[in-house]
Amino acid sequence: MTFQEYTQYFETLLHKSAAEQNAPYNNPDYLEYTKLNWARMHRWLKTAHIEEALSDKLKEIAEKQYWIVITEPWCGDAAHSVPFIEMAAAQNPLIRISYELRDSEPFRIEQYLTHGSKSIPKLIIRNEAGEDLAVWGPRPAGCQQVYDELKAANADFGQMKTAIQQWYNKDKGQEIQRELAALDSFRKA
Repeated sequence: MTFQEYTQYFETLLHKSAAEQNAPYNNPDYLEYTKLNWARMHRWLKTAHIEEALSDKLKEIAEKQYWIVITEPWCGDAAHSVPFIEMAAAQNPLIRISYELRDSEPFRIEQYLTHGSKSIPKLIIRNEAGEDLAVWGPRPAGCQQVYDELKAANADFGQMKTAIQQWYNKDKGQEIQRELAALDSFRKA
């Protein structure tokens, strides 16, 4: 699906009660995460910009690329990363981007597990022949470090959620942009 189709799907979830939803959105907690993520994603889309270093790297791409983003509206990490991925892809007309839901066909996430889990978002960058050039996700390394430390300390979900949200707010999309710029898929012709 396109980004517009993804956001339309996302928005339809917001206009139904939990009782009207399919799993996992029939769980009021997931529906609340989705509402928060809608606001977070749109805040980034309104206030964020692509830094010059990443923009320059994206302009170096001289062959068609196909970017696949595996995500779900309930995913907090996706709310912070997907806007930057979408804005990055828009920097070069040779990049075509599509969105897939983790929990729906084609279940591509099964091929891109993170330590055995279906962690999202996941960005897969392919060349025109369909070969993987790079894979990124599910979160920037600095945020992953916070997550890993809290998990090792047996922090509860609320503590983890708060700490990760604070990390994203402080970082303002800088690390994801540095990581995207460092991917091997950006090479000159």
